Amino acid sequence: MKQTLESLLQQSVNALKAEGLLDSDFEAQINLERTKDAQHGDFATNLAMLLAKPAKSSPRVLAEKIVAALPVDTLVSKVEIAGPGFINFFINPDSQFEVVKQVLDAGAGFGLSTIGAGQRVQVEFVSANPTGPLHVGHGRGAAYGSAVADLLEAAGFEVEREYYVNDAGRQMDILATSVWLRYLEAVGEVLTFPSNGYRGEYVRDIAANLQRNAGEAYRRPVEQVLADLPADEPQGGDKEKHIDALIERAKSLLGAEAYGAVFDAGLNEILADIKDDLEEFGVGYQHWFSERSLMDDQSVQTALKRLEDAGYLYVQDGATWFASSRLGDEKDRVVVRDNGQTTYFASDIAYHMNKLDRGFDRIVNIWGADHHGYIPRVRAAMQALGADEAKLKVLLVQFAVLYRGDEKVQMSTRSGEFVTLRQLRGEVGRDACRFFYVMRKSEQHMDFDLKLATSKTNENPVYYVQYAHARVCSVLRQLDEKGRRRDPQLGLANLNLLTEEQESALLTTLAKYPEVLEKAAVQYEPHQLIQYLRELANQFHAYYNAHQFLVDDERLCNARLNLICAVKQVLVNGLTLLKINAPEAM
Repeated sequence: MKQTLESLLQQSVNALKAEGLLDSDFEAQINLERTKDAQHGDFATNLAMLLAKPAKSSPRVLAEKIVAALPVDTLVSKVEIAGPGFINFFINPDSQFEVVKQVLDAGAGFGLSTIGAGQRVQVEFVSANPTGPLHVGHGRGAAYGSAVADLLEAAGFEVEREYYVNDAGRQMDILATSVWLRYLEAVGEVLTFPSNGYRGEYVRDIAANLQRNAGEAYRRPVEQVLADLPADEPQGGDKEKHIDALIERAKSLLGAEAYGAVFDAGLNEILADIKDDLEEFGVGYQHWFSERSLMDDQSVQTALKRLEDAGYLYVQDGATWFASSRLGDEKDRVVVRDNGQTTYFASDIAYHMNKLDRGFDRIVNIWGADHHGYIPRVRAAMQALGADEAKLKVLLVQFAVLYRGDEKVQMSTRSGEFVTLRQLRGEVGRDACRFFYVMRKSEQHMDFDLKLATSKTNENPVYYVQYAHARVCSVLRQLDEKGRRRDPQLGLANLNLLTEEQESALLTTLAKYPEVLEKAAVQYEPHQLIQYLRELANQFHAYYNAHQFLVDDERLCNARLNLICAVKQVLVNGLTLLKINAPEAM
């Protein structure tokens, strides 16, 4: 309906151009929204007010000209002008039945859009450091990013999903050193584990596998390991200096090749676990991008050279700075430290240069909310690289907070005290995880209610939506058990018999699905789809409780069966898009 009305309005605008009321090259932005009050029709547009200035006309007068130029269409029963120039459309009541045929004919394709027109979009999400398993906080970014990517694809964009693997830098060195120290314990050395090391059981597991594969090849006497190190925090020292000294000791005692083997043992095992975990969660990627590759192929140096050539680098106190404050950042940023090492931000600049060079029309970064302050410097880098920073869209995701009763569960990868995404899925299931994670706006705080997620009641939103689908399946089974057969053509011929209040509500909501899908995609808001599915399920349950479907009148029976089969199809389409099952029995 909305697309048809937009087409009619565009034809009217074209007619005004032909009359010379608008410039021939003027592009009109048509805003058409469903009305909240039925007295104002079914759809309304403020097009006349938007075009009043370029047309050099009052909005009310222009609205009259737009309406006069509208082509006749059986979809529209009446058009009214309201207020300062709003144009209200009243839909022909008989046209509401068309959606049932559209849904049944299109099936899984109903609601898909071409608005993206094949634009290439890269969506980078999760990108958690491979220093430990994914926890429940990462799960929200995974579900949200996956849903955003799938919605964009459903709207006609060409989407590439990417995970940026932070496989370089200090945190990875801390992991490698932690694995080596646990390995030393496994081969019989006795030591006090550093307070700033990674303490989770998974580190012991990696060390045990390393010991099984390498024997005592990486064993070094603990006296050499700990000799003359700065004190750790429990001994009154500095935990950061202590762990950094341990990293340097590991590198010197093992040598580059052996240290690299220990490093890779930790990285590869954790990364493999992350890949498996995400795959089981219904999240897949076209590309896993290694941070180390940016250093190996000199991309970091190339990016810095581009910034230098553009006049955005300067040296101060022995360090090299990016003059990002000239491009909207709050202060300048170090890209090369005084010891010659490049910073993490330098790698990030090179990574975004790589994204730009790959020719994406739009770059979508999905980050944790704690990265909010990082956005201006990345935008500054894109501008300095000569790119349109409007290509970049950064979406922030608040970490979900897990509660067991009234007790908040702490999550710290370093201490090892965290609930993994895999554990959460084991407890509440993949469907509930994905549904709950995208139920609210990504930037809103979220408490994950374990009790609600596992309950089999109408208060559990995912159960309630899935139960609507199962109920339709139950009606169809009852039809079969009674020896009766559905006649879709008879049902389509008698849709005018659907005159109950609940039936009209369902028809209206079914017609909204393509609009909701498109809007959820372009606004990066999968929670809009969740809200829609809840509304559709709620209306169906009300219908189910108020009326019988398998009535004796074959015409009415088949009309109602067609309607609920259309509801079933749209529920399947929406849930499938969110990677959530639509069970046939519950």
